[in-house]
Amino acid sequence: MWSIIKNTFLTNRFFYAITACICLFITAFWFPPLIWVAKIALAALAVLTTAEGIMLFHPKMKLKAERLLNPKLSLGDANPVRLVVKSEYPLPVEIEIFDELPFQLQVRDFGVTTKLLQEKPEEILYHVKPTERGIFNFGNVNLIVKTQIGLLQRRVQVPASYDTAVYPSVMQMKKYELMMFSNLSMQNGVRKLRRIGHSYEFDQVKNYVRGDDFRSINWKATSRRNELMVNQYEDERSQPIYLILDKSRVMKMPFEEMTLLDYAINSTLVMSNIILQKGDRVGLISFSNTLDSRIKAEQRSGQLGKIMESLYRQKTEFLEADYDLMYEGVRRLTNGRSLLIFFTNFESMSALKRNLPTLRRLNKLHLLVVVFFQNTELTDYSNLPVTDLEDIYSQTLAQKFLVEKRRMVEELKKYGIQSVLTRPEDLSVNTVNKYMELKARGMI
Repeated sequence: MWSIIKNTFLTNRFFYAITACICLFITAFWFPPLIWVAKIALAALAVLTTAEGIMLFHPKMKLKAERLLNPKLSLGDANPVRLVVKSEYPLPVEIEIFDELPFQLQVRDFGVTTKLLQEKPEEILYHVKPTERGIFNFGNVNLIVKTQIGLLQRRVQVPASYDTAVYPSVMQMKKYELMMFSNLSMQNGVRKLRRIGHSYEFDQVKNYVRGDDFRSINWKATSRRNELMVNQYEDERSQPIYLILDKSRVMKMPFEEMTLLDYAINSTLVMSNIILQKGDRVGLISFSNTLDSRIKAEQRSGQLGKIMESLYRQKTEFLEADYDLMYEGVRRLTNGRSLLIFFTNFESMSALKRNLPTLRRLNKLHLLVVVFFQNTELTDYSNLPVTDLEDIYSQTLAQKFLVEKRRMVEELKKYGIQSVLTRPEDLSVNTVNKYMELKARGMI
């Protein structure tokens, strides 16, 4: 009985009706014939309320609900969630659906109203956009049901607690994979570039046969064997490529509710998949004040999953980055020349120059690409209309910082270091394009 009382709610229609009955009783003091009208109205209200209560709480009258969603949600993307609701009431009913969303989403006003017919399931689709990685708990599904009488409401709570993990964006990864190998690439900013020339790696020394290139003659082996020997080469396909994540305080800056680090993590997953699809080996290094993830560049079938799990578990306190430690980590992990794609950020020229010696040392051993971010808020602010002298001063400062970012690109270029200066939302597409450009030019 207590359960029925706890889950029963009076609607506005009931209060309007009872108010009308009270008004009739009051009016009957001056017009006595109205007393019968008031009594009949009150009796009718009681009968209808009782009838609706019986219909709502009849043991055979049930509501069923099921939540359908991916066990792995994509960070920063609109992930679809489906609620399938089914009614066993013989009459059409109106329901309000309140899904208990994870607290990380900070949504407190989610609700959907729909009408249900008997045994006809209704599917409600909505989207959630997580802005941080981790475990998200969806709670129960709460249904508020009423009949066409509309005097009472019944709350039905469907147990549907479910934990799902928010991973780096798998949706973006699949999107860019589709674009790379379809005709959609140019429409979405990904450029397909034709490879210029060839890159070869040594295979073996063999006896000369007619048709071999004279330029590949191995004179030392020829003198030892007293017969003409040539070096045999094969197309160099599988290049080692390392994606380096800076997890220091410079990556804490937010953009559309996500940190720059999370944008870099999403882009790292996209790049890992593209690199493997293109036949190269991919590895991962992450660091801040300590050296964290170190995954050697490989092309095994489980490499992408290994990198994805590592990216999912990335944690940081956003402390100062130790570039020398990162350099030592790269030196120990790599064998031979590799392509290093380094996701970081510099807010001033002095910050870049402080770490430039380490970057130059890396670039001597490897092909280094530094990927850093434009300050989009400053860009937007600098384009606002000017109204007074203070605005002129503030926008001049904003322009100064924007120009300094472009100077950083020139400073890196002066020392032969490749760079990508990008808006956070364009990070993946610009990084993919840079990789494809280097590959087409035969630099990797």
